[in-house]
This record gives sequence, structure tokens and C-alpha cells, in this order.
Amino acid sequence: MTNPFASRLVPLSGPARDLMPVTPDDAADLSTTAVSLYVETGGTLSLITEAGEARAVTVPDFMVLPLGVRRVNATGTSAAGIHALVIQ
Repeated sequence: MTNPFASRLVPLSGPARDLMPVTPDDAADLSTTAVSLYVETGGTLSLITEAGEARAVTVPDFMVLPLGVRRVNATGTSAAGIHALVIQ
């Protein structure tokens, strides 16, 4: 099988290389910083951006939020089915 990812640099604007389920946590960062989040069930996301800023945003069902995210907080998050899109 040919792997188109094998010998190319992975740009931030390109497709994610993996998708990880996110369990919101007030103390622990994601194991890999997400280049975006995919949310199955809309609601509020309380998060820490890649830049270290605390933010809260309300998103609809099946939303892709193109934002670097290092943590999704449990407190203040009502959205569900959250997945981190990562490039590593």
C-alpha cells in the first residue's frame, strides 16, 4: 500500500494525521497539542489555547474548531464527543 504521508512534511494547514478522543480535565493538558477540535454534540468548550489563553466558546453539533488547543477543561464544558485532530 502506498502511504502519501511517508515522505512529506506535515503542514499545519494539511490534513490531520490522527484523531484522539478528548476527556475534559481541569488539570492535565492533552498528550499532543491539537491543531483543531471536532465536536459531535454542541455546547460550550472551556479550553486553553496553544498560546496559553483561557477561552470559552459555544459550538454547534458536528463542528470543527480550527484552533490550536492544549487543554479542554471539564469545568465549563458541556459539549460532548470531543476529538483532537493532531499532526504528530
